Amino acid sequence: MEKYQQEFLNFAIENNVLRFGEFTLKSGRISPYFFNFGLFQTGASLAKLGDYYAQSIIDSGVQFDMLFGPAYKGIPLVSVIAATLYEKHGRDYPYAYNRKEVKDHGEGGNIVGAPLQGKVLIVDDLISAGTAIREAADIVENNGASMAGIALCIDRQEKGQEGDKSASQEVAELYNIPVLHVIGLDSVIQHIEASAEDADLLQRIHAYRERYGVST
Repeated sequence: MEKYQQEFLNFAIENNVLRFGEFTLKSGRISPYFFNFGLFQTGASLAKLGDYYAQSIIDSGVQFDMLFGPAYKGIPLVSVIAATLYEKHGRDYPYAYNRKEVKDHGEGGNIVGAPLQGKVLIVDDLISAGTAIREAADIVENNGASMAGIALCIDRQEKGQEGDKSASQEVAELYNIPVLHVIGLDSVIQHIEASAEDADLLQRIHAYRERYGVST
């Protein structure tokens, strides 16, 4: 695990964004951990998120021409990531996001920011069923651009409702693109193993991965 990934895990736990216990997910599964992205609520936390996302994007080596953040969570993300890529890494990329409803006055349309063109990197918090990402892909392609990849905060790395592939793996195969993430379930497990403070939690997470996890 990279240093920035460890820092992100510590940051998420300190801010109660990553919690351990017993949580019922939308899928009905009982998970030993839960990630609540909505608890990143301050300017400081948003700035740090930009750092972590930007570093994961740089480390991936993915080539792209611009960034796109699907409404709603993708809007602050794409803004801070674009700013961080410039300020910390010297890379100045155009960015855009969409409105949920088409604006019929002023500049009109449902795309705000730079025109969608070239190879587009989509940024979002996570993939659940993959529906939101497919909608974002349609927006990109309907504007004549192509997808370069998807950058996420966390990949739970577990099976979807059908089959043995995760939602991120299904999306990656469907569009033939890389799906990046700041951390995955593997990173969470490594963090707990390194702390060596909660053997019961580690056992429960290993059991959860054994039942629902996918090979990466």
